[in-house]
Amino acid sequence: MDAGVTRMVTMGVDAARSRTAMALARGHTEVWAGVGHHPTEASPPEIDVLNDLARDPRVVVIGEIGLDFEEAGAPPRHVQVSRLHALCELAVARDLPVSIHNRGAATEILEVIDAHPGLRGVMHYFALEWEWAERFLDLGFSLGFAGLVTRPSRQSLRDVVKQCPGARLLLETDSPYGNAHKRMGVPNRPAYLIDTAELVADLRGTGLSELAKLECDNALRLFTKMT
Repeated sequence: MDAGVTRMVTMGVDAARSRTAMALARGHTEVWAGVGHHPTEASPPEIDVLNDLARDPRVVVIGEIGLDFEEAGAPPRHVQVSRLHALCELAVARDLPVSIHNRGAATEILEVIDAHPGLRGVMHYFALEWEWAERFLDLGFSLGFAGLVTRPSRQSLRDVVKQCPGARLLLETDSPYGNAHKRMGVPNRPAYLIDTAELVADLRGTGLSELAKLECDNALRLFTKMT
């Protein structure tokens, strides 16, 4: 709270940790939950369990879900794609947005999103060039930016931040990962979102207070149960 963080979403990456996320949200008014199944998990998603959890008013998103074609030992591509379809079906059925993880699978994720009319959400930890950003924006998705954008080598990502429509821009920590360049090697935390926010405000030529209001409005518009 001292750092200005008043609300946050904690994500589940399997059924057990989705339950933990929901328990945290129930115990802390400033915390909301995501329930999901990470693509690198070996076991299949427990859709019935996630569906029951998603009924809880503290659950605001189906996530983290997605595709990861670069992680060693991850399930085969066709298995991941099938699971993602099932999780997107759940999101549409429960009228919840999704938070999508992508590593090396942008084309396949676009195809999955396009196959589920009404699906909405955010591309979590966005790290691609503007041509990919446009494709996800065209499907109605928002783009989530974390500490990666603060690294000097990520000029193309900074260009995406500059061009992203204001109403589709979200900031995130990916805590305990995704730290800003100046804190590399230190576990990330919600209070460190300021590092990313300061750079994004500078890139977009706006003040921090204006950016904070924009981000709050965008988050509440996407995660409607937080209002």
